[in-house]
Amino acid sequence: MCGGFTCSKNALIALNILYVMVGFLLIGVGVYARAASIVPNLPIVGGILACGIILILISILGLAGAVKHHQVMLFFYMIVLFLLFLIQFSIASSCLAVNSEQQQEFAEEGWNRVPDSMRKEVQDTFLCCGFNLTSVSSNDPSCELIQKECCSGIAGNCQCPPCLYKLEDKINYAFKLCGGLGIFFSFTELLAVFLARRYRNQQDPTYLPARAVFPKNYQY
Repeated sequence: MCGGFTCSKNALIALNILYVMVGFLLIGVGVYARAASIVPNLPIVGGILACGIILILISILGLAGAVKHHQVMLFFYMIVLFLLFLIQFSIASSCLAVNSEQQQEFAEEGWNRVPDSMRKEVQDTFLCCGFNLTSVSSNDPSCELIQKECCSGIAGNCQCPPCLYKLEDKINYAFKLCGGLGIFFSFTELLAVFLARRYRNQQDPTYLPARAVFPKNYQY
């Protein structure tokens, strides 16, 4: 019967196996990005790897608690996963609630913090110069070569567009994607908390409670 001890156990095990697969996927993406230099910024790669490792550790705790029906493991699994749900749901909701002006502010703050090599790589990739109109300078040495590529074959006064116009759609898509995925996985974590609580309070049908054995001729 679904909802019984066996069903709750199998559902919790399957959900944690899914978390393990997602964790290994995050680690694989981080390692590939680092090896292929797709994401040269080390903190970003480190964050992806850390998320994958933490998710695998939590899943292993949940798997061990589900297989052994261990009350203490399941209790700490519920607490950690519920805290993770609160954090992830808050961040995902914030990503979906951010408007275009706030996105530009966050992007500009990140643009100012990244090293010059990464800014140059973005400018070379998207053929843009500076982040917005206020930061574009034709005297910027990093924009000299890009300016020639942008204005090749164009007569008259020509200037490369700022990178904000090239990245605006991608930034908005990244916020919406992160928010949507965060909301989805946060509700799966809430489901795992519910299953763990239900499974923890259920009695194992194969467990035989202890009984006092008295001799037949025992008299009270």
